[in-house]
Amino acid sequence: MSRQPPATTSRLQPAAGAAKRPPVPARYESLVRPLLIGLAAVLLALAFAHLGSEILDRETETFDMSVLHRAQTLRTDHPWISDVMRDISGLGSTTVLTLFTVATVGYLLLIAVRITALVLGSAVIAGSVLVSVFKAAFGRLRPDPAFAELVAQGLSFPSGHASMAAIVFLTIGALTASTRARLAERMFILGTAAVFTLLVGLSRVALGVHWATDVLGGWTYGTAWALAWLLIARRLSRRGASA
Repeated sequence: MSRQPPATTSRLQPAAGAAKRPPVPARYESLVRPLLIGLAAVLLALAFAHLGSEILDRETETFDMSVLHRAQTLRTDHPWISDVMRDISGLGSTTVLTLFTVATVGYLLLIAVRITALVLGSAVIAGSVLVSVFKAAFGRLRPDPAFAELVAQGLSFPSGHASMAAIVFLTIGALTASTRARLAERMFILGTAAVFTLLVGLSRVALGVHWATDVLGGWTYGTAWALAWLLIARRLSRRGASA
């Protein structure tokens, strides 16, 4: 009875020194994720540009006036809403957002995450400057004070509260979520940041100090800006890790 030849090592296990290939999702995740983030940022930027064009052509007046009247009626029928909206609106004030930013940057420096601290500080400062540039470029006036719960100074588009809330809350949320391993934790952090951003914008419309499209513009611009700086943070962190 003939014997079977013993199985060779090469047929049972990979040759010595052969590199193990990572699974397909792991190999392509580092490429696909930034592409999706970049695509979302570009689409939001295009949406902001389109909205700005519609505003300059006065195509949004009917919609804006309708929302403004509804907000005034809502405050008249339910007076408590004004107090709640004032408190929520304060979350998007320059003072509160500056405190959030300084506290977060200080903490990041304390734990020696200098690149992330630099990205966050740069995103907020540059984003604030760009909001002022957009306001001056569009030159849109705020709603008539007769329709507003309070009088606010300055130009209207895009909403500074909505823009900066998106930039600060979403950037901090995204950077914080990226440090967590569990999906549930990341989703909770990002969801909380998104809710804060939405509430601040809605409060400005509810108080009648901004047109609805001012807030939509602030959300699209601020979110696009936050996503762009998230990509920058990702790139700088990878470069620092490989240095």
